[in-house]
Amino acid sequence: MTRTPETPLPSLKERRRLREAQSLSQADVAAAVGVTRATVRSWENGRTTPRGTTRDAYARLLTGAEEVTPHQENPAPALVGAATGPVQTSPDRAEPTPEPPSETSPASELAPTLEPALGPEPEPGPDAELEPLSPSLTPDQAFDALYAFCAPALVRQTYLLTGRRELARESVERAFQLAWHRWPEVAMDRDPAGWVRATAYEFALSPWHRLRPRHRNPEPPPAAPADRALLDVLLQLPPVYRRTLLLYDGVGLNLPETAAETEASTPAAANRLLHAREAVATRLPELAEPKELHRRLAEVASAERLRPAKPTTVRWGGEQRARHWTRAAIAFTVVLIGATTLTLRTAPDHYEPPLAPGATVHGVPPRVAPGPLSAEELALRAKLKGEIASGPERLVPEAG
Repeated sequence: MTRTPETPLPSLKERRRLREAQSLSQADVAAAVGVTRATVRSWENGRTTPRGTTRDAYARLLTGAEEVTPHQENPAPALVGAATGPVQTSPDRAEPTPEPPSETSPASELAPTLEPALGPEPEPGPDAELEPLSPSLTPDQAFDALYAFCAPALVRQTYLLTGRRELARESVERAFQLAWHRWPEVAMDRDPAGWVRATAYEFALSPWHRLRPRHRNPEPPPAAPADRALLDVLLQLPPVYRRTLLLYDGVGLNLPETAAETEASTPAAANRLLHAREAVATRLPELAEPKELHRRLAEVASAERLRPAKPTTVRWGGEQRARHWTRAAIAFTVVLIGATTLTLRTAPDHYEPPLAPGATVHGVPPRVAPGPLSAEELALRAKLKGEIASGPERLVPEAG
């Protein structure tokens, strides 16, 4: 029995280009093929590959053999099977298909929307696409708009992640400075807010901060005892568990997006989330419900008056940092060139073979070190010792 060859698919970059060339969103492709938007995203990222009839339909859609009417996708709830049962996988789909939860199951509350307490403006839902920045905006205006939208909430999220106010501000500023340094890449990204958030989280959780003198001493905890207890429980979790819990129950991402941002598989992210919730519920039983945990995270974040710097200050700081590192690289290159030149000028320019053993060396003065006396020297010494050492006889010469 021969096996039918699979339909060839374009490359990863070509898949997205073909979809955008037809003015289709990931939601349109998902509705036409019969999968979820997260599945289409994983196909374009290369995490999974379609198979069977789904692969054929996806290939025909990219090549334009099928026409799709663009529509607005309704936001779907995040994963609803992480806490209720095992995940099942369809043979024609590479995306997990969760089991529907019961009405009393807490898994139906695993995707709460972001409350205003974590930021001045709510972030988009898990399956909502950010509108592309207007081409009429200048790079400065587009960066300032992204900063004003993301920075206030991101500072509060980073504070929950680290428990340090200054480190939270610094992490967000460094993330936006790097975004400004790579602005063409970030501006063309389909999720600029996610790009900045991932960069800020990575900087905030860097283990090198423990070597800094100002980070050796803990900062003052929150004033409220309940907030202090919750923050203490969060900081006792492993960093990757803490990040997964914050992204899912705090920010409101769904499980595939949380797994992608934490660079883990979906089952691994689900296990981390369940273990983190279990650890929180053990210390604080009143936060066993995900909805109550989300509300308490928002309250702890809003209790701290964390104000990010102005976007102009962040852009100026990023430019100054780039100039500083550029000058440092130039200075290091100049020093390296100077050291190389000095070495070439002072190093021997020809080979000098060593002398062979036993060869006669000319030009060496004779030895003058004391040695045994000859017979004449011995007689002279005896004569001098035998004569009178003082008196007139020593001054008057005698005839020989």
